[in-house]
Amino acid sequence: MRERILIRNADAVVTCDPADRVLYNSDILICGGRIEAVGSNLAAGDAQIIDAAGKYVYPGLVNTHHHFFQAFVRNLMTIDRSELTLMQWLDDIYKVFVRIDGDVIFYASAACMADLIKHGCTCSVDHQYCYTPATGKQGVDRQMEAARLMGFRFVAARGTNRWKGSTIPDEMCETTAEYLDDCQRLLALYHDPEPFSMRQIVLAPCQPINCTEDTFLETIRLARSAGVHMHTHLCEGENSSMVRRFGVRSLEWCRRIGFVGSDIWLAHGRETLPEEYALLAENHMGISHCPAPTMLGGSEILDIPGMRKAGIPISLGVDGCATNDGSNMLDTLRLAYLMQTFLSKKRGGCPSPYEMLKLATVGGAEMIGRPELGQLAAGKAADLFMVDVRR
Repeated sequence: MRERILIRNADAVVTCDPADRVLYNSDILICGGRIEAVGSNLAAGDAQIIDAAGKYVYPGLVNTHHHFFQAFVRNLMTIDRSELTLMQWLDDIYKVFVRIDGDVIFYASAACMADLIKHGCTCSVDHQYCYTPATGKQGVDRQMEAARLMGFRFVAARGTNRWKGSTIPDEMCETTAEYLDDCQRLLALYHDPEPFSMRQIVLAPCQPINCTEDTFLETIRLARSAGVHMHTHLCEGENSSMVRRFGVRSLEWCRRIGFVGSDIWLAHGRETLPEEYALLAENHMGISHCPAPTMLGGSEILDIPGMRKAGIPISLGVDGCATNDGSNMLDTLRLAYLMQTFLSKKRGGCPSPYEMLKLATVGGAEMIGRPELGQLAAGKAADLFMVDVRR
C-alpha cells in the first residue's frame, strides 16, 4: 500500500504552477510521493497528518549545476584565490583535484546532498568530471551510493577532460573511447527515464577548451541515441582561449559542430554577448546561472532580463564548493536576486523575487527535462519544503 500524507492547513501554498497560484489555508494530499490534490478541507482518510499551520509550502528547489567532489576543498585559502583568472585558477586547482579518491567523492557527495536538502533542494544535477588513478571510473557509482543513502533525487552529469597537453594532469585525461564506454555503462546501470525517477544520467564533457571536438561529436551521437540530455561549461572565461585555438568564440564553435538543441543546457554563460542570444533562443538552449562564482571572480553578471526577453531558458545552480563554500540553494536564490537588483537601473528593471523563485523551481525542472518537478499541483511529484514563518 502506498503511503498517504495530508499536509493540512498551510498558511500558504506557493504552487509555481502556470497560473502562479498562491493558495491560502490550504491542504496538499500526497500518495506514494505524488500530489493527488491541492485545496481546502481535503478528506484525510487513512493519511498521515502533518500540521502545516504557520507554514508556507514551496516546490522543492532544483539545482542545475554543482560539483559535489569539491566539498573537500571548501574554505581553503589555497583554493579561494580571487586574484587569478578562471583559466589560471583551473590550472592550479587540478593539481589538488588529482589527489581525490573514491571515498572523497562519496563523503563529499553526501555532505553536499545534506546541505541541499537542509535548504529546500529536492533534486540536483552534479557535473562529475574528476577521474583520477585513485577514483578509477567509479565516481558516479559512489555518488549514486550517497544518493540512495540520502533518499535524494539525483541527476549525474558524467563529465570528462580530454585535451592532453593542457595543464590538466595527464592522468586525469581520458580518451573519447574510455569516456563513451563508461557513459554506456552508467546509462545501463542507473538511467531511469520514467517520470518521478530518482536517478538519471546526463552526458557532460567538461568544456570545449579542455576536450577535443570528437569528444563532443560522440557525446551528441550517444546522448541522442539514448534520449538523454547534455551539459557543459560555456562562456565563463574561456572565449579568448577558444578564439586563439579555433578562431571562433565558444557558442559559434558549438553551432558549427552541432552541439545545440533543447536537450543541452550550459553552466554559467556569463560571457554570452547580446548578439549571441538568438542562437541560444532559437535552439531552446538554457543557461544554469551560478551567482556565487560570478561574485568570487568579480566577473560579468548575467543579463537575466535581456536573456529572458530573448527567450533563453534560465535556471539556477550553486556550483561547486571550490567557488561557493556551501550547497545552499536558498542562498543562491538570494544572491542571484541581489545581483540583478545591483544592475537594475542600468538594465531597466530586474526579475521580481517570485520570478527568481520560479527559475529555481519550475525553471530548473524544465531545464533538465523533468516536467513532473518544480510545481505543486495534482499529478506532480510531492517534492516540497515548508518554512515556519512564525519563527
